[in-house]
Amino acid sequence: MLHRARHIRRALSLCLLIAAVPLAAARPQPDTAQAVRSTVAAEIRAQVGGKYRDFYGPRGYWPLWVEKDRVGDQADALLALIAESDADGLNPRDYGARDLKRLVEEADASGDSRLLARADLALSRSLATLITDMRRPARGVKIRYLDKEVEPRDADPSDLLRAAALAPSLADYIQTAGWMSPLYMRLRGARAAYLAKWGDLPDVPVPEGVKMRAGGKGEAITALRHRLGLADGAGYDKALAARVRAFQADHSLKPDGVAGAMTIAAINQGADHYDRLLALNLERARLLPGPWTRHVVVDAASARLFYYSKGALDGTMKVVAGAKETQTPLMAGMIRYATLNPYWNIPPDLVERKVAPKIVAGGSLQSLRYEALADWSASPAPLAQSAVDWNAVAAGRQEVRVRQLPGGNNAMGKVKFMFPNDLGIYLHDTPQRDLFAKADRHYSNGCVRLEDAQRLGRWFFGKAIAAEGGKPEQHVPLPQPVPVYLTYLTAVPTAQGVQFLPDVYGRDGE
Repeated sequence: MLHRARHIRRALSLCLLIAAVPLAAARPQPDTAQAVRSTVAAEIRAQVGGKYRDFYGPRGYWPLWVEKDRVGDQADALLALIAESDADGLNPRDYGARDLKRLVEEADASGDSRLLARADLALSRSLATLITDMRRPARGVKIRYLDKEVEPRDADPSDLLRAAALAPSLADYIQTAGWMSPLYMRLRGARAAYLAKWGDLPDVPVPEGVKMRAGGKGEAITALRHRLGLADGAGYDKALAARVRAFQADHSLKPDGVAGAMTIAAINQGADHYDRLLALNLERARLLPGPWTRHVVVDAASARLFYYSKGALDGTMKVVAGAKETQTPLMAGMIRYATLNPYWNIPPDLVERKVAPKIVAGGSLQSLRYEALADWSASPAPLAQSAVDWNAVAAGRQEVRVRQLPGGNNAMGKVKFMFPNDLGIYLHDTPQRDLFAKADRHYSNGCVRLEDAQRLGRWFFGKAIAAEGGKPEQHVPLPQPVPVYLTYLTAVPTAQGVQFLPDVYGRDGE
């Protein structure tokens, strides 16, 4: 009995011992990955210097690229972006990608904290340099900067890295080049897609002066087939019609599948011509900030407005931009306040051509809801209609300031958003809603008319804005000034690739 009891106790003890093994293994162990990163942080502290210490110091020298005990996937994203940087007009060799890759592989293979720290610092230096070079404006693109806040400058590496570190995903931030305008990145991708689609076609001239359509045959159609990369043949078949429609859609032509004079002229321009246009428009888009900067972009060529914040596009709308004779300029400034119940200060040339003839013909300022003013000061004295020689104004011999009173028919609508400049350019509401239904929306005197001024106002202020009573010119400062960029993109990315727009202002040849 004693022997049996001893045997049972021994067996029970053995069972308890066996059961205890997985329990011991399941207990929390020291976080070795955390320990490795702490050691890497100590090595970074020993190795870092200059501007990069300003970034690493406040974060306790904690690594940006090392995750657990190896360099994270964000390094692969950086190496891939460097490899493609020729698309940005840069030389991939300038960023030491081969040495970077070797250093990362050695650090990962060894797990040595000194090598991991070296890799972290090297990757940070390469990223900061690449961001600086991608953001740097190219020569030849003229834009006027109205405020110091929007003037381009090489940012401090610590600021660039701090912005990258704050992104929800560093790998995504690098893959999308989150420091660049989304318009730039989409156009960059569209350029590659365009060249893949149209760039390697035979440089065969297509005879002009011949209109070609489905069912036709002849040498001109044979040349057209060859030029558009189709198999030899003399017929204008469905494949050729589809190829012509695709080309027309990409080049702002009516996609009817008929090769008329405009289509043939566009085809004969050649891929190099369109690649130069894409490169020019990329340089214009390079001047725009990334989406993490809260800002507004007005593209006068496509007559559209975009607004961004927190890394994303918040909204877009149609606008009416300047006519060919009164162009919306390339400029950047700070929207600082809204004006509710605005006046419209009528440009002197319109006073001469539109207002003065109506007065000479017997009209009155009061019935037109206009008033004449003594000067262009902030508090001008009103002028009686009889005090002005309207015949002289209509003939261009005399100039007088005239403004339209606030109200439902005021050309400014209910609100205008001001970024002070001496050209009198701003964003504003409009009662002329019919213009937004047009494909070509170049009708203004240079200012930007908004499809939905109230929606943009809610974005600026975080709430709906409305005038307090009928008092004219109620100025309301924005909670925070917002940068606005007026640009001109005659090549724009689309869901299908890229679309070339008419050069309304004739700037592409400058």
